[in-house]
Amino acid sequence: MKVHFDEKADAVYLRLDDSPIVDSEEVHPGIVLVFNSSNRGVGIEILRASENVPVANLKQIPFGVA
Repeated sequence: MKVHFDEKADAVYLRLDDSPIVDSEEVHPGIVLVFNSSNRGVGIEILRASENVPVANLKQIPFGVA
């Protein structure tokens, strides 16, 4: 699993596997699920992260490059 925080976009992206992305769906305001060609969830994007995840918690996550 890879986690990436884009401070400029204020978004956290959790990539669960490296298969190509073919679709996405916003399942809750600011929460987007990402799917591969087999319709399996391969990622989660949290938009407006500073509103949805406490900043202190964001600073504790060891972010990598996605």
